[in-house]
Amino acid sequence: MKNYITHHEWCIVETGFHPEHNEITESLMSLGNGRMGGRGNFEEKYSGKTLQGNYVAGVWFPDKTRVGWWKNGYPNYFAKVINACNWTGIDIEIDGEILDLNTTKVLEFSRTLDMQTGVLDRNCLVELSNNKILKIHSQRFLSLVDDESGVINYSITPINFFGTAKITISLDGDVSNKDSNHGEKFWNEISKETAHSEGYLTLETKKSAWETVPTFQVCTGMKFDVFQNEQLLDFQTLPIKKEKYVANEFKLNLEEGQEVSIIKFAANLSSENYSIDKLEESTKAYIQKISKKGFEIMLQEQKAAWAKKWEGNDIQIEGDVAAQQAIRFNIFQLQQTYTGEDARLNIGPKGFTGEKYGGVTYWDTEAYCLPFYLSTSEQKVARNLLVYRHNHLQKAIENAEKLGFSGGAALYPMVTMNGEECHNEWEITFEEIHRNGAIAYAIFDYIRYTGDAKYLEEYGLEVLTGISRFWSQRVNWSADKNKYVMLGVTGPNEYENNVNNNWYTNYLAKWCLTYTIECLESLKNENHHKFQEIISKTQLDYTNEINKWQHIIENMYFPFDEERQVILQQDGFLDKELLTVQDIAAHRPINQKWSWDRILRSCFIKQADVLQGMYFFEEDFTIDELRRNFDFYEPMTVHESSLSPCVHVIHAARLGKKDKAYEMYVRTARLDLDDYNNDTEDGLHITSMAGTWLSVVQGFGGMRVKNGKLSFEPFLPEQWQGFSFRTGFRGNSLKVSINQNLIEIENLSANSISVQVFGNEVTVPAFNTQTIAF
Repeated sequence: MKNYITHHEWCIVETGFHPEHNEITESLMSLGNGRMGGRGNFEEKYSGKTLQGNYVAGVWFPDKTRVGWWKNGYPNYFAKVINACNWTGIDIEIDGEILDLNTTKVLEFSRTLDMQTGVLDRNCLVELSNNKILKIHSQRFLSLVDDESGVINYSITPINFFGTAKITISLDGDVSNKDSNHGEKFWNEISKETAHSEGYLTLETKKSAWETVPTFQVCTGMKFDVFQNEQLLDFQTLPIKKEKYVANEFKLNLEEGQEVSIIKFAANLSSENYSIDKLEESTKAYIQKISKKGFEIMLQEQKAAWAKKWEGNDIQIEGDVAAQQAIRFNIFQLQQTYTGEDARLNIGPKGFTGEKYGGVTYWDTEAYCLPFYLSTSEQKVARNLLVYRHNHLQKAIENAEKLGFSGGAALYPMVTMNGEECHNEWEITFEEIHRNGAIAYAIFDYIRYTGDAKYLEEYGLEVLTGISRFWSQRVNWSADKNKYVMLGVTGPNEYENNVNNNWYTNYLAKWCLTYTIECLESLKNENHHKFQEIISKTQLDYTNEINKWQHIIENMYFPFDEERQVILQQDGFLDKELLTVQDIAAHRPINQKWSWDRILRSCFIKQADVLQGMYFFEEDFTIDELRRNFDFYEPMTVHESSLSPCVHVIHAARLGKKDKAYEMYVRTARLDLDDYNNDTEDGLHITSMAGTWLSVVQGFGGMRVKNGKLSFEPFLPEQWQGFSFRTGFRGNSLKVSINQNLIEIENLSANSISVQVFGNEVTVPAFNTQTIAF
C-alpha cells in the first residue's frame, strides 16, 4: 500500500516529486471527456519511469492473439484501444540543456488534479547546471464542452538568470502499446502538415487480416500562442517533419523573472465521426474554433460543465477526508470516462488511464456501472449502455455458433469492441459464461429502476431470447443427479477454473429463463401484435422452447451443504482445505506470490461467486441465509479482484457488520489512490469505481427499488459525522442526507414522490424536505 497522495476533499495532490511512483501518479492524474483521454504524463521530455498514453474513444486495433497452444474456437485477435498520437509535447532546452525531471535537480514539486474542474496543475522549481533556477507551471484539461479537444497552459520563468530557450511544440504519432502481443506498432502515416504555430498529423490504423475489423483514421491538430510577461509574442518557427511526427521549433531570449507561457490547443477527430475525405479540413476548422475562444473562455466553460455534473452526482462525507476524497475520485473518473452520448461506445475497465484489459467492454458495465448511471445521469445514458448490447446481438449469435451452439443462441463476449469475442485465455473465453446473465440482469435492473418497459419490446426481448436459448443448450441432463447440470465453467471467482455446477452461473441461468418467460407472457397479454412481431423476428418456437425452458427451471441442480446450511460455490468445494486469509497473511497477494496451480487447488477466493449472486437476487434469500453464507465465504476471500470489496460492503451493511462494511469501503474506495493491489501503474480500475458508489448508496444508504419505489435503510459509519448523496429516479431528483439517527430526504423536483424508509411509506412533496428518525 502506498501512502504518498495528500488527503484533500476535492483534489488529488502529490506534494514533492516521487519518481519511483511516477507511473502510479500518471494513472491517478489521468484526464478524459468521453471522446478522448490520456494519462497524466509530463509535457516535456521525461527519461524516467513513465507510461505515455493518449487514447481516442472508439478507435482500436485487433492485436494478433498470442497463445502457446491454439484451440478450436479461440478468437483470432485481442482488441485494444491503442495508444494514439501524443498531442501534449512541449520540449524545453535552456542554453543547450534539455529539461528532464529525471536528470534535473528538483527543488520543489507539486502535481494536483482538481476534480471540481477537471484541471491538472503542476508547479515545479528545478536547478539546471550553473545553479540556474527555473520555475515551471502547467495547466491541462480535456474539454467537456468541446469534447474532441484538449488545451495546455505551460509556462517557464527563469528565477536567477538570463538565457536562451529552444522550445519544440509537437504532435508525435510514432507511438506504441506497452501491451502489444507481438511488439508491433499499429499506425501508418497518411499525411502531415506544419505552418507557423500550427501542425496536423493524420494517421490510420494498419490493415488487419480480418475483414470484420475496420481501419480508423485520426487527424490530430494543434495551434499555439506564446506570451512573454503576458504580452503576445510575434516569433519565427522552424517547421519539423519526421515519420509520424510534426513540430514547430523556436527560440526565445529569457529574462530573469519574466514568465514565458505557451497556450497549446489540440484536437483529435476520428473517421468514426467524420468522413475521411474531410477529416483534415474538419480538424483545422475545429482548431480554429477552440483557439478563437482562447484558454480562459474554455476554462470557464469547463468549470461550468463540471459544476453541473457535480450538482447531480456528488457524495458528501463529513468527518473523514480520506473517504471524501476517495468517493469523489471514483465519481470523477467514471464521469470523464463515459458520458452516454454515443451508443457505439462503452466503458473499458481502465477507461482512458492505461492499456491493461485493452480498454474493451467486459460484464463489469452491466453488473456494476449501470446502477451508477441510472441514478446520476439522464435516462438515455443507461439506455444507451443497453442499446450497445442489442446492436451486437447478431455478433453474440455468431460467437455462440463458433462454439457449437445453434438456433439463435447468443453468447455475449467476455471482451469486445465490435461484438466479436476477443479474449485469448481459454478458461475465460469458453467458460466464464456468466457474463450472459449479467447482461440479462441489466435489462431487468434498468426497467425496474426507470419503469421503461417499452425497452423490452423495442430491444430487450430479442436479447433475452438469444441468451435464454444459449442457457437451454449449455445445460445437460444428469441421469445421476436427475437434474440439469452445467459443466466446465468459470464463475466470477477466477481462482476456480473449469468447475462443474458453479452455483452463481446455474442460478443466473435459471433466473434468465424465468425472467424471459415472464416478459414474453406479459407482452403476449398486453400487446399481442408486438408479441407476434418478436416471435417472428426471433423465429421462436414458442410452445416447444418455453416448455423446455420451464423444465430446466424446475429441475436445475444447485450444490448445497446440508450440514452447514450454506450454498456451495461449486461441486467439490468442500474437498479443499478450508483455511482463512489470516492463515496466509504473509503470502498475500497470492496472485503475485503463488503458482497458478497452487491458487486453483486452494479455497481462496478472488471474488465471491455466491455473495455476488445473493447481491443480485437479495429478495430471494432470508437475512439468516445471507449471514450464514457471508460468514462462511468472507474469511476465504482475498479480494484480489477490484470488483470484490464493494459487494461485501453492501452485504456487511445489511447484516449490521459495521466495522467490516467500513473496512471493505476503504479498500474499494482507495484501491487506486493507495495502490492496494500493486497495479495502479497499469491504469485505474474504472468499472470497480462504480462499485464504490454502490458501497455508499446501496451499502451505507441502504437504497433499493422495491415495488416501483425507492427504499432506504441507512446506517452511519462510526468514522463519519454524516453523509449525503444525490439520486435521480423516474423524473425526480433527490438529495438524501444521513446523520446520527436521522435521514433527511430533499425533493429537488416539481413532483411529489413516495419512498420507503425502513419499510414505512413517506411522501416528500415537491421542493420540500422530510426528516425521519431511525
